[in-house]
Amino acid sequence: MSEAGYDRNEVRRARFAVAAVFAVHGAVTGSFATRVPWIREHASLSTGQLGFALAFTAFGASCAMPLAGRISHRFGSRTALRALIALWTLSLVLPSLAPNLYTLCLAMFTYGATAGMADVAMNALGVEVERLLGRSIMSGLHGMWSAGALTGSAGGTLAAHLGADARVHFALAAATLTLLGVFFSGRVLDLQPAEDEEPPPRFALPPRSALLIGAVGFCAVFAEGASLDWSAVFLRDRLDSSAGLAAASTTGFMLTMAVARLAGDMLVNRFGTVRTVRASGLLAVFGGLLIVLAGQPAVAMTGFALMGLGIAVVVPLCFAAAGHSGPNPSQAIAGVATITYTSGLIAPGLIGGVAQATSLMVSFCLVTVLACGIMAFASVLRGGGRGARADVSRPAAAVPGPRP
Repeated sequence: MSEAGYDRNEVRRARFAVAAVFAVHGAVTGSFATRVPWIREHASLSTGQLGFALAFTAFGASCAMPLAGRISHRFGSRTALRALIALWTLSLVLPSLAPNLYTLCLAMFTYGATAGMADVAMNALGVEVERLLGRSIMSGLHGMWSAGALTGSAGGTLAAHLGADARVHFALAAATLTLLGVFFSGRVLDLQPAEDEEPPPRFALPPRSALLIGAVGFCAVFAEGASLDWSAVFLRDRLDSSAGLAAASTTGFMLTMAVARLAGDMLVNRFGTVRTVRASGLLAVFGGLLIVLAGQPAVAMTGFALMGLGIAVVVPLCFAAAGHSGPNPSQAIAGVATITYTSGLIAPGLIGGVAQATSLMVSFCLVTVLACGIMAFASVLRGGGRGARADVSRPAAAVPGPRP
């Protein structure tokens, strides 16, 4: 046993449990994303109104994310994660029950709040397990999130193809994912704060050294959020695709993200962080151009797949680079997480607003321009693939405030 009270086998088992929780979290997002067209039609919304409602996801998360660290500090990491992941999975049902814009805004606020708190709690545990193992695992954990999102979107694609009511689909998915989430979160490390430890701060501002890193993450997560929530709508509205084919575009996007993230550590070790990120940015830009210029569903679907391939490894590498920047790694990681997470949450609403004023094609022009930023600023991530260099004998700290 280490001074932290955990042997390596226990930490490895905890790693697999955290990875499973990441997959459950992703499955909720994937399930929701494929049924956005159904939700819009059920609530009788315009494109702009849908974007406005989706923006409440960001509002809810921004309000609730700071609470996750305090909840973990109060109840311990295991109990906190079990409760927060259950709230998140159950919130999947709410958007499908909303009959109009006002109730959908309330549903999306709750959906975003539970998503943000669960996300902070599981990522904080992932960072702690990474420290105890002494090597980088965050790319793999994010790969499991993408694999879960892919599984959820595959189920959503099938449900959309069969013409299933999203209320039934979401109820079944929420019940299944809640059981899985509670089971696996009960097997993570149970980190407790020291008796004299102060509760974590409500907000962690990024140090100057992490701002450019956060900007790269902002570009990648903006493209991810836009593609997740608007790829199906893009194919339905712009290219007149069937509901099943439109949902399949979201599945393709998530598939390439999952593959790239699971292979991310190997690519970085072979080619280095900067070259990997620059090549990733180039793929994302090319995918964005295909989306913007698409005249056929197959071309747009290829574009979304390349977009997923291009942005997949960028965020995990941003977190790793933040950990090596400045004198306070925890604050840097927390700041970058705040920037990137907020980007993903505001992207769907902003895309809807731009689309309402112009068109969805112009919205994805914006996504493509931001993808250029990944290439332009890739050098600020230099050293981000080194992994965690930790002393496993160091006592485990309590779950910190918001981190990636």
